[in-house]
Amino acid sequence: MATIAQAGGGNQRAFNMPLVIAASSVGTTIEWYDFYIYGSLAVFFATLFFPKGNPSAAFLASLATFGAGFAVRPFGAIVFGRVGDLVGRKYAFVVTLTVMGLSTFFIGLLPTYETVGVLAPILLVGLRLIQGLALGGEYGGAATYVAEHSPDHKRGYYTSYIQTTATLGFFVALFVILIIRQQMTEANFKAYGWRIPFLLSAVLLAISLYIRIRLRESPLFQRLKDQGKSSVQPLTDSLGSGRNWKMMMLALFGATAGQAVVWYTGQFYALYFLQSVCKVNYVIAYKIVGYSLLIGTPFFLVFGALSDRIGRKMIIMAGCLLAALTYVPIYQGMKANSNPVNFGMLLFLVTLQVIYVTMVYGPIAAFLVEFFPAKIRYTSMSLPYHLGNGEFGGWTPFIATAIVAGATTSSNPWIKDHAIYMGLSWPIAVSVMTFVIGSLFIRETKDVRIWEEVGGEVAAD
Repeated sequence: MATIAQAGGGNQRAFNMPLVIAASSVGTTIEWYDFYIYGSLAVFFATLFFPKGNPSAAFLASLATFGAGFAVRPFGAIVFGRVGDLVGRKYAFVVTLTVMGLSTFFIGLLPTYETVGVLAPILLVGLRLIQGLALGGEYGGAATYVAEHSPDHKRGYYTSYIQTTATLGFFVALFVILIIRQQMTEANFKAYGWRIPFLLSAVLLAISLYIRIRLRESPLFQRLKDQGKSSVQPLTDSLGSGRNWKMMMLALFGATAGQAVVWYTGQFYALYFLQSVCKVNYVIAYKIVGYSLLIGTPFFLVFGALSDRIGRKMIIMAGCLLAALTYVPIYQGMKANSNPVNFGMLLFLVTLQVIYVTMVYGPIAAFLVEFFPAKIRYTSMSLPYHLGNGEFGGWTPFIATAIVAGATTSSNPWIKDHAIYMGLSWPIAVSVMTFVIGSLFIRETKDVRIWEEVGGEVAAD
């Protein structure tokens, strides 16, 4: 990756793209780690923070708490999107990082249901909501920040590094939890060991804050402010426009909703399915998903770079369609290869799902940045992204598990016999919806020149 020179207006200032990407990605990876520790322990948390006696209800309550963090992400997008469009990209994602790190740390200090009763899940849900607000502002800031440093012809490639952070954060969460659980007895992990991954976030927060505070403001946004073109009322400009609402809804239903369910099915639901339905030992399940993430992660960069050549839309739509067509046979294969465990086949089937994730997620940041104008970009791109990933994607494990639970008591013999696969109807339906709407109504964005808004461009040094 080259050093990039900001050109135009007789003023050039070089900035180092690897440093920009690394500094943005480290903080974002840590935020995803903070957010996904809970998801990685959802099966376990059901026994710690919810009443005993009905394991299925406790697990659903645990998943609902996981989903609560997603439900408020659109509100975080509005709050921090306004800050990012009004004050600056850098300031907004320094604040979100701090809020996320502190709330994660405090989860590690929470009393359990056995200690304080119903207050335990109330406090847990409250901190998950705060996490969701912070994450709602984080992604848009990081993606916009990197995109507004990137030359137009490499935006898909450079922003795809940010796209790896969610998967890397999930991988780090799995790795840390697995190492800690293997270093102590199950009784000790249940007693206090589960707190350690959350408390570690304080150290990670200090490191990432040090890195982020040293960053400069996005050059495109700084030039926008210098020219007096930035928005003084970003919420009104973004949410008060019928045309912009139409654009945001198109981005939601024609791109991010399908992207979201593919992401959460291919990683989180796959993990839940292995543990809860296939009854695969948690160590083996974590290893299968972890190795799949390692194998699949480079493909974020592959599809991000490819989107600079053939377009964002084609790759995202192809990922949604492939997922919708193959999820049922993939999960049938997972069940068939779980008893006894065929590690190689399970690894292949989960990795295939991760490849779908990289197809839909790798180009999405560049697409969203190019879809909206600079002065309201942070707010406008963050809202459909977090509506899609919060309401459609984040609730996927809960919705799918609830559908399965309902199907097991169905009076229809066929549905009852195939109940364990009925949860897939949610991601399949949403993926098909996105494929249809996106194919018919979404325009290709790869040729949009965002630097023309400020009368300049970036060029490789």
